[in-house]
Amino acid sequence: MSGHSKWSTIKRKKGANDAKRGKIFTKLIKEISVAAKLGGPDPEANPRLRLAIQNAKGQNMPKDNIERAIKKATGADSADYHEVTYEGYAPHGVAVFVECTTDNLNRTVASVRAIFSKYGGALGTNGSVEYLFERKGVFTLQLPEDRDEDELTLELIDAGAEDVEVEDGVMTITCAMEDFGKMQKKMEELGLEPENAELMRIPTTTVSLSDEEFQKAMRCIEALEDDDDVQKVFHNIEAKDEQLQTLE
Repeated sequence: MSGHSKWSTIKRKKGANDAKRGKIFTKLIKEISVAAKLGGPDPEANPRLRLAIQNAKGQNMPKDNIERAIKKATGADSADYHEVTYEGYAPHGVAVFVECTTDNLNRTVASVRAIFSKYGGALGTNGSVEYLFERKGVFTLQLPEDRDEDELTLELIDAGAEDVEVEDGVMTITCAMEDFGKMQKKMEELGLEPENAELMRIPTTTVSLSDEEFQKAMRCIEALEDDDDVQKVFHNIEAKDEQLQTLE
């Protein structure tokens, strides 16, 4: 299995845990707020907001929560959010790229630095690990029971998909960053509703870890993911199937 697919599996399992703790709703509302404030409240005219709403629905966020977030973001007293990224290393040389949305830059950088230090990692400078990742569009959805997998795969590849994988009934479609919008439209045409669609940073070089090393690195990554200002965390661990099982 390719490195980015392994990473998607880690993210999917971790995402389920986040949902139980209510963390994921906070991050989704923040993304909706930023999208609405930057591009307006109409999802038809605001692709980023449309995507944020789609992802929120994929996580079963109530419609009232979504509408309330949009209304608040476009009001006079809306929070002034900044989008910022940090780069560093988790234990055992694992490259980590962190995307944040915050209303307090000083708090966020202090928190991210403290997490790296606490768990045996180190915050780096801008550009220190970015070159180890490439941005790709990644869509995940449950494979429809009434659709032929091979036929659907061919249609998606014809539309520009670089990679289509199906595992445990979950289809993962990867495309070039510049083809993200086109792939989104194609999936709408095909009547497919992704559970999640986003631009990810896919590692071009991965690291393999022993079970003990994996647990130590993941403790650092999970602590970053749990921070309220952190939206996404990308890393370059090439996990074994047995290691993935420990995240469930």
